[in-house]
Amino acid sequence: MDVSGSGANRNAMRCSHEGKASIVTGAAGGLGREVGLAIARAGGEVFLVDRNPEGLAQTQALIGEAGGRAHVHVADLSDPDACRRVVEAGRAAMGGIDSLCNVAGVIFFAHATEMSAEQWHKTLAINLSAPFFLCQAAIPHLIERKGAIVNVASSAAFVGQAYVAAYAASKAGLAHLTRSLAMEYVRAPIRINAVAPGGMATPMGATVSMPEGIDMTLVERFSGMRGFVEVPDVADMICYLASDAAQGFHGSVINMDAGITAG
Repeated sequence: MDVSGSGANRNAMRCSHEGKASIVTGAAGGLGREVGLAIARAGGEVFLVDRNPEGLAQTQALIGEAGGRAHVHVADLSDPDACRRVVEAGRAAMGGIDSLCNVAGVIFFAHATEMSAEQWHKTLAINLSAPFFLCQAAIPHLIERKGAIVNVASSAAFVGQAYVAAYAASKAGLAHLTRSLAMEYVRAPIRINAVAPGGMATPMGATVSMPEGIDMTLVERFSGMRGFVEVPDVADMICYLASDAAQGFHGSVINMDAGITAG
């Protein structure tokens, strides 16, 4: 299958999703869209989830125009019940689930003393609670098919970053959730891993607004001396970890931050 779209002509990591079915959240654009495309390029069927129906339709069209198969599902992942419905709808649409890719995320920049309760709770709901409830619903079905979970953490999970306290806390929690679930299911036929990217040029980052009075030198400390991480590179890694080719990975949180956390 030759699925077009950004990253389509890249040399993706060698993996196959032929005959496999994947749920991908945050699929209306950015990294989630690239993950959907990467899995489709590898022969997989994808169930695309987001709260943005227009963006989902665009991702589905990119896959469908080139012969891939994709379904869309609009959901607010801050609702635990909606997370459970995502898994059931994905199973019904595709006849089963072989991988769950938790890509959806939000970020707010704010002085810690000025961050609203709404911003704090929304960040943890989308970045940490939603992956947990999706995993909770999906794990029994993934075990049946010897499947995989791939979470998207961040370099902010490992080093403190100014003005993103909620985001950093949520991603640190997600990294440890990944490891904890991996240990709980270490004897089960399922693989649970995460990727931790640095800054990427995505729509989420483009819509971020900076509060007044911040010290930009503190922000620049974690921008990375090599610049942004390429979104298709991260998508290829997620595609690989979700495939049977990555049998040696379980409980891994793989840094892809161009050296931000190296020292």
